[in-house]
Amino acid sequence: MKLIIQIPCYNEEATLALVLKEIPKKINGISTIETMIIDDGSKDNTVEIAKKHKVTHIVKHIWNKWLGNAFRSGVHKALKNWADILVNTDGDNQYPWKYITALVQPIIDKKADIVMWDRQTSRIKHFSLIKKFFQWLGSLMVRILSGTKVNDSVSWFRAYSRESLYRLNITSDFSYAVDTLMQAGSKRIKITHTLINTNTPTRESRLFKNMWQHMTQTFSILMRVYAMYHPLKLFMSIGSIFFILWSLWIFRFLYFYITIDGNTGKIQSLILSGTFLIIATVFFALGIIWDLISKNRKLIEDDLYLTKKMYYKKKKK
Repeated sequence: MKLIIQIPCYNEEATLALVLKEIPKKINGISTIETMIIDDGSKDNTVEIAKKHKVTHIVKHIWNKWLGNAFRSGVHKALKNWADILVNTDGDNQYPWKYITALVQPIIDKKADIVMWDRQTSRIKHFSLIKKFFQWLGSLMVRILSGTKVNDSVSWFRAYSRESLYRLNITSDFSYAVDTLMQAGSKRIKITHTLINTNTPTRESRLFKNMWQHMTQTFSILMRVYAMYHPLKLFMSIGSIFFILWSLWIFRFLYFYITIDGNTGKIQSLILSGTFLIIATVFFALGIIWDLISKNRKLIEDDLYLTKKMYYKKKKK
């Protein structure tokens, strides 16, 4: 089996050497270990350091395209070079490489197609209480909406089998973390996770300016991907809220109309109930339309899966 270890980089000259030195040279069940960096528009000596440490593959973006696109480029390169397993990590030396053997073992044993590290965010000392809370809340939302049992949904230290990479299609420029996890849950791809402790941080994240931007972007990706694969549930749920509001206001109107003389409160209730009924109907209609689009998307992705297998198999020859 061939393992390719992928490191998306954006100005990582200060830490990349540390990461590359720690990569294991041998893993039981793996015949070939190769390294790959995706230089996402770095303006420093990241590429020179990669070459100095004899990185096997270097994918270069002329300008910074964000993590989602960097991951997409790496997946293409890994499949093209017939990787059986792809491990993705950071170039900032956040994750200890001593764990990589355990990371790929479930895939080698064919017990899972995606393996994720749980950083145990509640125990990370440099995380503030509010950050720990939102990490927990965000992961809880991902678990509920994706149907997976992953405790750390935004951990970037992951291993993917070749089969899972055929199935996944990155739809976000910002990040692949929640995107691939939501898709994996929807497509019933087997996921497992294990616990690790992270290294001391070497720098602030370059992907987002602050925690609030990260939360906004991640929530946007979460809802968009959920809408792509479960539109009927989403739009019917939203529509049901407005349908309940319609019921409350129409009952209020009927109550005043039947029991109390005069017009006080009747017209306002009737107007509000009509407004809510229109909104509910729109969401119900959108749910049906998006559900039909979702069915077509599934057919397209099935075709794309077969196309990928044929394309990358030809490239192997």
